[in-house]
Amino acid sequence: MPELPEVETTVRGLARYLEGAQVVRVEQRRADLRRPFPDGLVQQLTGATVIGLGRRAKYGLIHTNRAQTMVFHLGMSGRWRIEPEELGPHDHLVLETGAGHRLSLCDPRRFGSVDLLDSAALEAWPQFAAMGPEPLGDTLTADHLKSALAGRSAAIKLMLLDQRIVAGLGNIYVCEALFRARIDPRKAAGRVSYPALGRLVPAIKTVIAEAIAAGGSTLRDYAQPDGQLGYFSKQFDVYDRTGQPCTACAAPIQRFAQGGRSTWHCAKCQK
Repeated sequence: MPELPEVETTVRGLARYLEGAQVVRVEQRRADLRRPFPDGLVQQLTGATVIGLGRRAKYGLIHTNRAQTMVFHLGMSGRWRIEPEELGPHDHLVLETGAGHRLSLCDPRRFGSVDLLDSAALEAWPQFAAMGPEPLGDTLTADHLKSALAGRSAAIKLMLLDQRIVAGLGNIYVCEALFRARIDPRKAAGRVSYPALGRLVPAIKTVIAEAIAAGGSTLRDYAQPDGQLGYFSKQFDVYDRTGQPCTACAAPIQRFAQGGRSTWHCAKCQK
């Protein structure tokens, strides 16, 4: 599943073609993805000018001059294609700009989504209303985590995947951040010390920033809008490295199931 860095990379790629552009044609090529496309999507976007793009957690935001924002989620396999030579069966939504650019939302598994919301009401949208702070924002601090995790017996790894604690963190980057902070992913969240949380916050920020700079992590279906592959996967310390030597101590990286997902860690470095 494309995670926060992949969505941020996508938004930045789209901005080069959409920001300030007028959408002159919209083609909706099927009725739904994970859920139906919004009523009136084609009519509302046709003729609108894109005044900015952004991201909230793993959602991309396309703001228009009609005080509406198109919110997209890439699901398991979604990506935007820029200037596709031909449209295929998985290109489900196509935008064309006055400058002659064509962009298509391609989603083979159709687990993604598209919503059209009033821009002024974005933060009140149920999917956003309960979300925690952005990983790269100033409000993600050790104090925030200490308060949010107080008394929680669930594992720290699972709590970091809870969007109410931190918005947008996914399995790859939580595994990597916990390694850098030297925290055992199985440790009860409420028992993680304040100094450890002080290591964890910059580890999260650094891992996310490095992944964005690398264009994300190419796993299965993900590619950037221009077709380039993200290469942060070449920098993994623990994720998907079962049995390989730890980059810090050379002990073998271990994998185990946690909350229905795989977790990778170094038992020697992470206490």
